[in-house]
Amino acid sequence: MPVPYIRQATPGDEETLGRLDRDTWSPLHAVQPRPQPPYEPFYTERFGPRDHLVAELGGTVVGYIRLGYPTPLECNSHVRQIQGLAVADEARGAGVGRALLRAVQDEARRRGARRITLRVLGHNAPARGLYESEGFVVEGILPEEFLLEGEYVDDILMGRSL
Repeated sequence: MPVPYIRQATPGDEETLGRLDRDTWSPLHAVQPRPQPPYEPFYTERFGPRDHLVAELGGTVVGYIRLGYPTPLECNSHVRQIQGLAVADEARGAGVGRALLRAVQDEARRRGARRITLRVLGHNAPARGLYESEGFVVEGILPEEFLLEGEYVDDILMGRSL
């Protein structure tokens, strides 16, 4: 099985990443409604190419991870937060999510972070298992934070030192 190639996103990736984001939308991880045309741009003022790492298999983009700051406060600038992760259905089980998760931790360290955090929905067992296997621990739970498809779902806060 080929090893995912991880690289920094470029402006030219925007359309591909937007399509991947829409194609992988699921109530398992999304709290926003399913995107509908006309689609919003993938890159925004807040998140551009420098905030994304991209995974490729055989030259095809099959995943991305978004790294941001949890708050705009200077006193919190030593922490980075994973604010998006998507893997194409056809690439699941190929180590893409794990490769992205490891690469983003290296990138956060390179940018001077001491901690990395994320939020994951309580019912997303596959993602929680991946994060736990990479050293993330549950640091907080917001019980029944979201009402998704008629079910109340916890928001799980996870983090780790770098």
